[in-house]
Amino acid sequence: MDFKSGKELLDLCEKMQMPISEVMKRREAELTGMREEEIDAGIKKALSIMDNSAHEPLEKEMNSMGGLIGGEARRLKEGSKEGKSFCGDVITKAITYAMAVLEVNASMGVIVAAPTAGSSGVLPGVLFALKEEWGLEDEVLHQGLYTAGAVGYLLMRNASVSGAQAGCQAEVGSASAMAAAAAVEMMGGTPGQALSAAVGALSNLLGLVCDPIGGLVENPCQNRNAVGAVNALINAQQALAGIRQKIPFDEMAQVMLNVGRNLPFELRESALGGCATAPSACGLGGCGKGIG
Repeated sequence: MDFKSGKELLDLCEKMQMPISEVMKRREAELTGMREEEIDAGIKKALSIMDNSAHEPLEKEMNSMGGLIGGEARRLKEGSKEGKSFCGDVITKAITYAMAVLEVNASMGVIVAAPTAGSSGVLPGVLFALKEEWGLEDEVLHQGLYTAGAVGYLLMRNASVSGAQAGCQAEVGSASAMAAAAAVEMMGGTPGQALSAAVGALSNLLGLVCDPIGGLVENPCQNRNAVGAVNALINAQQALAGIRQKIPFDEMAQVMLNVGRNLPFELRESALGGCATAPSACGLGGCGKGIG
C-alpha cells in the first residue's frame, strides 16, 4: 500500500476502490507493523489535542512568550456574537480556531504540528469549522486527518514543509493543501478532487515568504494561519464543484520547492526580511535582533 507520489496514490485509490484516508491508514499499518486499531488511537489523540488547542484560547487569556499575540481568537469570537462578522459562520469559525491554535503554540502549550508548529492552526481551523456547521461525527474528521497526513507526507518527501528551506509557502501553504484535501474527503469528494484542491491551495500561496518578527512564530504567522484555512475552504469548494486544476499534484509540489529555493535567505525564516524589517517590527525585536 506504499506510495511515493500523488500519481501512485491516485492509482492505488483507483485499484483498491478506496478513499485516500483508507489507503493512508493501511500504508501506516503495513510500514509500522501496528494494528489499525492502534493507528486509529493515535489519530484520535491527535484530534483531541487539536480540539483543545482550537478552543482553549476562546475561554481564557493565553499570552505568547514573545508578547506579540494573545487574545485575538477570543476577540473574533466575541465580535461574531455581537454581529460584527460578515465572513459567514464557516469562515469565521475557521479563522478563529486557526488563530487560537497559534496562541497555544506561542504560549508553550501542546499542539499538533500539521505539518509544523508555525502552521498548526490551519488544519484544526478547517476541521472544527466543518464539524460544527455540518454536524460531522469525529469519525469523519479522522478520515480527514488521514487524508491530510497523506498529502503532508508527499510534500515532505518530494518538496518541503520547512519555512527555513522554502518559505512560508512550505509551511502554511502545505498545511492549506492538507486541509483542502481533508475537507474534500470529509464532504464526500473523490481522491482526484482532494488532490486537485491541494494543488489549488499550494498555487494560491506560491511564493509566500517566511518573515517572523523577532524570529518568533507569532506574527505574522498567526494571521497567515487564518489565510491558510480560508484558502483551503475555497479550493475544497471549487474541487467539489468539479473545477479541476490544470497542474498535477506532483508537478505543483516540485514547483513549490523550486520557488522556495529561489527565495533569498532573508525571506526564509531568518527575521532579516519582509515584515520583520519594518520599522515598527524593529521596535518589537525584529530586524534580526530577537526579543530580549
